[in-house]
Amino acid sequence: MIDWLTRNRKGSRSSIDWLRLDSWIDSSLSNTWESFQDRWNAASSFFARFRLYGWRKVANELMSEGFTLLCGGLVLMYALAIPAFEEMDEAKIFSTGRYSVKFLDREGREIGQRGILHNDAVPLEEIPDYLIKATLATEDRRFFEHIGIDFLGTARAFVENVRAGETVQGGSTLTQQLAKNLFLSFERSFERKLKELFLAFWLEARFSKRDILKLYFDRAYMGGGAFGVEAASHFYFGKSAREITLAEAAMLVGLFKAPTKFAPHLDLPASRARANVVLTNLVDAGFMTAGQVHGARLNPARPIETRSTYSPDWYLDWAFEEIQRVAEGRGHFVLTARTTLDVGLQQAADQALVSTIRQHGRAKNASSGALVAMEPDGAVRALVGGVDYGESQFNRASAARRQPGSSFKLYVYANAVEQGLTATSIVRDASPSCGNWAPKNYDGGSGSGARITMTSAFARSLNTTAVDLSFRYERDSVIEITRRLGVQGIRKTCSMALGDQGITPLEHTAAYAHFANHGKAVKPYAILEITNSRGDVIYSREKDAPPAEQVLEPRVVENMNRMMHAVVTEGTGRRALLDNTHSAGKTGTSSGYRDAWFLGFTGQYVTGVWIGNDDFRPMRDVTGGNLPAMAWHSFMAIATSSPDVPTIDGLDTHPAQVEERRRIAALRQLEPQGGAASAERAIPSSIMSDRTRQTLRQLGEEMRLATERPDGVGSGRPAAPPAPGTKSPPPAGRRAEPSSTDRYFEPASAVRPPAERQR
Repeated sequence: MIDWLTRNRKGSRSSIDWLRLDSWIDSSLSNTWESFQDRWNAASSFFARFRLYGWRKVANELMSEGFTLLCGGLVLMYALAIPAFEEMDEAKIFSTGRYSVKFLDREGREIGQRGILHNDAVPLEEIPDYLIKATLATEDRRFFEHIGIDFLGTARAFVENVRAGETVQGGSTLTQQLAKNLFLSFERSFERKLKELFLAFWLEARFSKRDILKLYFDRAYMGGGAFGVEAASHFYFGKSAREITLAEAAMLVGLFKAPTKFAPHLDLPASRARANVVLTNLVDAGFMTAGQVHGARLNPARPIETRSTYSPDWYLDWAFEEIQRVAEGRGHFVLTARTTLDVGLQQAADQALVSTIRQHGRAKNASSGALVAMEPDGAVRALVGGVDYGESQFNRASAARRQPGSSFKLYVYANAVEQGLTATSIVRDASPSCGNWAPKNYDGGSGSGARITMTSAFARSLNTTAVDLSFRYERDSVIEITRRLGVQGIRKTCSMALGDQGITPLEHTAAYAHFANHGKAVKPYAILEITNSRGDVIYSREKDAPPAEQVLEPRVVENMNRMMHAVVTEGTGRRALLDNTHSAGKTGTSSGYRDAWFLGFTGQYVTGVWIGNDDFRPMRDVTGGNLPAMAWHSFMAIATSSPDVPTIDGLDTHPAQVEERRRIAALRQLEPQGGAASAERAIPSSIMSDRTRQTLRQLGEEMRLATERPDGVGSGRPAAPPAPGTKSPPPAGRRAEPSSTDRYFEPASAVRPPAERQR
């Protein structure tokens, strides 16, 4: 055998000595192992002298375990910090924005400003010493001692809050508040608080205490649309922060906690009471004596009269975002923008949402909400992003993505109708399972298996039917229709038909508006016209916006409107039923009662309401059919006080609208015979509304004034008629537009849509 290994194929011996190679490998491995054993024994002998016993061994074990936990904690902290630093944008720290915008409402009246009230022109050295001391005494007494997080202050606040049974002290440091103002939303959640902690550490490492204090003075919201103490000082007192008194400084510092609640132009007694608390804090912190603050107590600050006590701040914030998109690249930065806002509707929306939550929220554990109202073409007339802008400027209407619950079924049913079903088609109260998951209805059952109409299933909001339709007519098609209607980010899941993914109230309301807009595309907008500092028009929606495309067939719109009308008349949304016109809509409730919605429309306005909690805490049995529908009804009853509104596609004209059109026809027939006065006398008071009577009187007044404007006021001669084919010029300083009387007597067939009227 050995001889064979040493021979090649021709019988000659090989040049490789295989026996020697085998011997060398064996000996090398043996020597290596022996060498390793010698070194191991030497090392063991060396460390044997450090062998620990008793308490030393226990201490060593604790230190070793502690080091291991420290390493693991650092890795965990790094993983948690990544989302926080993804939110960080250093450009936000020193940038105050490029645009200075004055906003007008739809009628041309000034409603607010953005950009120019963000003033940081006063150096820290020129800010009065008592303003700085009052801020530190009230907001963060250990500001110069902590590292961004005041652990002692947080523990003390926790104890006091537990003792009081409610939140009476805040544990956030001034640095944490600055991190929230610069980088984060005001949404109350554990994730946001965690990000705030890491960003506070980063700010402390990146900037000096003086820099952080100056940034806080420049970025804090102070009410009235003013950001920073300098802008607030001009807004409330008409002078620079350099010149304010101790009493005025105390009033400004009191705004840091809740600017809307303590704003002097809204509630002067509450503002002065809060200023007294600030003065007390100055004494308690040892920064001033009781004698030094006594004069400020006896002579409280007197704010100047402001031009407006009401500011639609959430609407302005959203409109300012749109301005920056529209004006980008046009080279103009000092702008005036005419918006779609209706101030009366905005105030009604505020009142409807806030009163509903404050009246029922405590019992139902509901603390937040949003409301969006627009015309069918997307012109946003009112937008409310929360309950208290001063407490939280996070715009829940445009930025909060919440689960729509059953209100998402609109897209599922619309997809089924597109593929051939109708409002009267027969469907099943049953659904196939998806893996280990199967839908259940609101009553907890898995469906009766009964055969019912689409309208009945939609009105009763059956989960089983919606899931069955999403599977039968393809979930990918449902996603495609959501994109067509302007809803982004929907993913394919088993429970997609039940609204398991986030949608903002603004985009959800705009999607419903497609069904009030005859199936044409709707994109919510706030800006009608933008002019630069010279008065030149740089943007006009009427000229620059493309025409709306038809994205839904009329057949689909009409069938869905019938089903949504059934929700209001016989389904889950009966609280949204209006007396003077038809309404249509859909309720929505997410799992665990965390989100409740009602979205609906008349022929004039589309409104969406969301109610929930910022920290996603569940409410107590709040569904879309109670609190949201109540808020929706409160607002829409005011918004559609006149029955003379367009009829919803697919529905018959409401009896109240029929009566109104008869009244208008009667007025139109009487007008040529004797003018407004004879029409008012001829129509019995039993069929004449107050609005009609007022309109007739206005017409008579206009006819009287017309005889006094031929060559000058009071000439007594009738005005010369215009040349054939021409129109009389409008009075100086006014736009030529039809009077309210002209619009009132316009034939019903010639009534222009609301968006065209306002232009």
